Amino acid sequence: MKKTILTVAAVASAFVLGYLNHTHASPATQEDSRTDLSAYITQLEEEIEELKLGAFSVSLSVKDLKASKRFYENMGFSMIGGALEYNYVILKNETAVIGLFQGMFEGNILTFNPGWDQNGENIDSFEDVRVIQEKLSEKGIEVGDQIDATTTGPASFVLTDPDGNVIFLDQHR
Repeated sequence: MKKTILTVAAVASAFVLGYLNHTHASPATQEDSRTDLSAYITQLEEEIEELKLGAFSVSLSVKDLKASKRFYENMGFSMIGGALEYNYVILKNETAVIGLFQGMFEGNILTFNPGWDQNGENIDSFEDVRVIQEKLSEKGIEVGDQIDATTTGPASFVLTDPDGNVIFLDQHR
């Protein structure tokens, strides 16, 4: 998202600079400006390291699982996982995925699943949750209970954004 915003801002800046250079500069100066701006945009893109967090869903804490399931099904969502008897269901509508959880946690959670696509299917190449944890820590983001970096396989951690929103990174394999 940040990369897209920076790219759009850079393109808009390039347009403005190009217009100003076109009306006030010689052809040689115009070419130098374009080259400098292009190099600057490339540098910005290289500095932005994109973390691959995996499939995204919203995990909702609900009071009445059956009523909530029925509500979201009426909105066009279909059940793709979970079970009422286990107090949770996973629902999907196009690329939107939501989990409904009764009595499992307080509040709603943004959830990322490294190693899964939006259908809950394994993907071949993904960034391990331990690598994500390390990169976030390097950037000064506090991670809750740390995962032992020497382990492999399923693991998870929780962090909280500046506004108190809980983010759950949950790797199942």
